[in-house]
Amino acid sequence: MKTKCTLCPRECVLAEGQTGSCGARSNLEGQITSTNYGRISAIMLDPIEKKPLREYHPGSYVLSVGSYGCNLTCPFCQNHHISREGGEEWVESTGKYYSNYETILPQALVDLALAAKGRGNVGIAYTYNEPLVGYEYVWDVSGLAGKVGLKNILVTNGCFQQEYFRDMAQRMDAMNIDIKSFQSAFYGKIGGDLQVVLNNVTEAVNHCHVEITTLIIPGENDSEEEMEALSRWISQIDPKIPYHISRFFPHYLMTDKESTPRETIDRLVDIASKHLHRVYKGNY
Repeated sequence: MKTKCTLCPRECVLAEGQTGSCGARSNLEGQITSTNYGRISAIMLDPIEKKPLREYHPGSYVLSVGSYGCNLTCPFCQNHHISREGGEEWVESTGKYYSNYETILPQALVDLALAAKGRGNVGIAYTYNEPLVGYEYVWDVSGLAGKVGLKNILVTNGCFQQEYFRDMAQRMDAMNIDIKSFQSAFYGKIGGDLQVVLNNVTEAVNHCHVEITTLIIPGENDSEEEMEALSRWISQIDPKIPYHISRFFPHYLMTDKESTPRETIDRLVDIASKHLHRVYKGNY
């Protein structure tokens, strides 16, 4: 029997045993099941500024955890070695914080986060891949974490059906949401929906601290006109929302592109700063 996954706008219709385009949700016995539940491909104690969050507990650390899977197909993915890990493949432990674990169930992850408080840890960040393709795991961990005073931080592409996103936003203390472009056609190429993302940004600010990031790719989303429109749109929600404008470096399936010139970032930051109070340069 075929079953539809309703978590994101792709709405994959899956036959028994089939996995959706995200690589992390499957039809098992007629039920859509998160097959990456608790399966960790990266875990580190990161400075919170790396999420990036510049105006939420600055100077602190956050236990950052990621699995595999993503519902978008960005050829410029900066974390493809994590997000595209298969279910039986794991990132090597060298240099990773608590990375000797392959499976970490919710209470165990909360215990690790609590143990790291002495190192400046304020909570748990769901990051690296697209965390919400493992919605159930984030839901379970965040519920436990909130009860013991840990902060919940979500780093997401925001391309999920609004009812799911709204419920999760109510559990979060902070988010960084990617707006990858202000062009619907751009989102069409990567399997996303711009309006869904914009709706979820608008929803998120009602529930938690929000910062926004755009990775600037030469010839794709680097025009002055696009930045003018996008930064003006953000300002209409709240001109004090922190906005990160980041440099692209050749990566994954876009090794043919040049790195974003610093001059381009400078120019776009100047444009965004006409509308927004807090604009930051990323990967600069």
